[in-house]
Amino acid sequence: MGRKIYTAEQIIGMLREAEVLQGQGMTIGDVSRKLGISEQTYYRWRKEYGGMRVAQAKRLRELEKENGRLKKLVADLSLDNDILKEAVRGNF
Repeated sequence: MGRKIYTAEQIIGMLREAEVLQGQGMTIGDVSRKLGISEQTYYRWRKEYGGMRVAQAKRLRELEKENGRLKKLVADLSLDNDILKEAVRGNF
């Protein structure tokens, strides 16, 4: 069975729908079957996105992307720094 990829916005929408269905008296098992996901997926999503709004999820995604870019920049600068230190020592 293939793995479906949902956007953060879709996940938040499904979690809100799950809350409504639970309010109507459905169990987590019934809700997850209705949404087409496993209970484990529901709990993982709730842990990660629970209480989040769509705008917050977008901001989180932007911050994660920026964080990755900055980590790469720091790694490149550290490598350049190490190369320069080696050149100054004269170990070539």
